[in-house]
Amino acid sequence: MPAPEAAARYLQVKHFILERIAGGALRAGERVPSENELTRALTVSRMTANRALRELAADGVLVRVAGVGTFVAEQRVHAHPLEVRNIADEIRARGHDYRVKVIALETVSAPRELAERCGVRPGAPLDHSLLTHFADGLPLQVEERYVNPQVAPGYLRNDFSRTTPHEFLIRVAPLQRAEHTVRALLPEARIRRLLKLAPGEACLLILRRTFSHGRIASVADLYHPGSRYELAATVSRGSNP
Repeated sequence: MPAPEAAARYLQVKHFILERIAGGALRAGERVPSENELTRALTVSRMTANRALRELAADGVLVRVAGVGTFVAEQRVHAHPLEVRNIADEIRARGHDYRVKVIALETVSAPRELAERCGVRPGAPLDHSLLTHFADGLPLQVEERYVNPQVAPGYLRNDFSRTTPHEFLIRVAPLQRAEHTVRALLPEARIRRLLKLAPGEACLLILRRTFSHGRIASVADLYHPGSRYELAATVSRGSNP
């Protein structure tokens, strides 16, 4: 196990590079300082610099080209299609600034199709939210969610600038299982406007239902710009389908 001081120096190198990317000093396609340059600039060992660059490359932040150098990768947020993750954590983990805009928070009466999807009777009250999540000022996800107040009470009382829907639901209605459907589509005008998409630009839609205590806690439609978001997964031998 590395000593605490060594770990701190390794993180110092990662933070140095991430801060330069976030601040615009390093842009996609540009070469980052070499191991030798980082060693001199930050007074760290070459091994420490190498570890930081390797891990940033593994995270998709950098691209390393043997014999040429290390460059800033095109910054696209990756998500595993079978995991329920917090969008704020995804964005911050890649060194981007996160913020959210609340478009709507209200109680709605469930029409028949939505009631079937939520596992409630038609006309039952549901908590509805519409949020736009941003990475470095660009819209990365429009989240439209319906929550069963019988399973997850208190949803509409949240300040979603401080607590994401994911964080609230994990605390109040612990995740038992989730269902996902993924589609590529041309979004309706409302979603296109919120994601700032060009006419004819496609988006990625994740339809999600989450269950808690044997009941459906929430359903969510998660829209992402196809040019700035992708799903990635690794399946190991022996993994369940």
